[in-house]
Amino acid sequence: MKFRLLLLSFLITSPALFAQDLYTMPRGVHSSVSSLENLNGRKGQGGKSNAGAKGAAFSSLKAGECKSLLDIRSAGIIQRIWLTISDRSPEMLRGLRLRMYWEDSKIPAVDVPFGDFFCAALKPVAFESALFSNPEGRSFNCYIPMAFKKGARITLTNESGKDLELLFFDVDFVRLIVPTETLYFHAAWHRQQSSPIGQDVELLREVQGKGRFLGVSVGLDVNPAYGHTWWGEGEVKMYIDGDKANPTINGTGAEDYIGTGWFEGTFAHRYQGCLVADDASRQYAFYRFHIPDAIWFYKAFRATLQQIGGWYADDVKMLQAKGVPLKLVSLFGNTGFRGLLEKNTPADALAKADPKDWMNFYRSDDYAVTAYYYVDKP
Repeated sequence: MKFRLLLLSFLITSPALFAQDLYTMPRGVHSSVSSLENLNGRKGQGGKSNAGAKGAAFSSLKAGECKSLLDIRSAGIIQRIWLTISDRSPEMLRGLRLRMYWEDSKIPAVDVPFGDFFCAALKPVAFESALFSNPEGRSFNCYIPMAFKKGARITLTNESGKDLELLFFDVDFVRLIVPTETLYFHAAWHRQQSSPIGQDVELLREVQGKGRFLGVSVGLDVNPAYGHTWWGEGEVKMYIDGDKANPTINGTGAEDYIGTGWFEGTFAHRYQGCLVADDASRQYAFYRFHIPDAIWFYKAFRATLQQIGGWYADDVKMLQAKGVPLKLVSLFGNTGFRGLLEKNTPADALAKADPKDWMNFYRSDDYAVTAYYYVDKP
């Protein structure tokens, strides 16, 4: 019973297996690694090629080919996934497709472009967080614990249209009996471009069941039509267990959600970071993981981000005059804050705005979002 409680605690909080008790030997746990030198981590079967002298460290992945990284029939927990590839261009990072299947499911619980899954939606950047790392910008590590009761399968498919010369990988896992309360890891990806003005970005479309929202990694190409204006005034909203028009959790702004404020530069922390903040190319990539601040749900969950930006009133008015698609939201300056969508806002509030007043407005940019979560069924 004590071990079961320890395992359950690990599954929902710990970044490393049995980190709470490193010196205690658990019962019935068997360690394995699936690599090209021993696919599926078979006992006593590693390093057979080339007389054991590094004969199968890597493989190619031809255009259209699907390669199995793991395919086992047992209960266990994946502890770490590591890969490196010879072509780390944006085209290959988006063109490789990572899929994971739990138990007997034919539908993948994870179905995400390779780069996006590893927080490299735009390009690889050296960083370390609680769940992912890229030590020098050349490799991809995931430390999210992934439990299963009967079996697990992981595949990588090359949908890029060109051959990948070199692929290396390790999938580190343990075989053991997992509790019935175990939640299954999932990851969902989508790209949202050219949305109607006023439409939120779906960080995670509605999930049915009982589980935990782990967070997101996002790649953003800012719409050049909005010039040098700031994109990140939108609020993150989380709809939990039946919320309809209004959410239970409501943030204050995009960069606030990521843990910073007053615009956004590059940083990498355990639970939050911005790996790309390039004002010249108008590209941003960021992540936020809910580990110490757990987000639980019992029936259903979804999360969104408003597409709201902001800048000084005169510049926003010029964009409006040019016909750039936007909708004014609020005004802040010497006369205080004005919600321009409120019914009691004076009709002349906009006309009286000072040129340097701050103006928020709905806009439309290009988002690629990966959401990570656990749910009680695969």
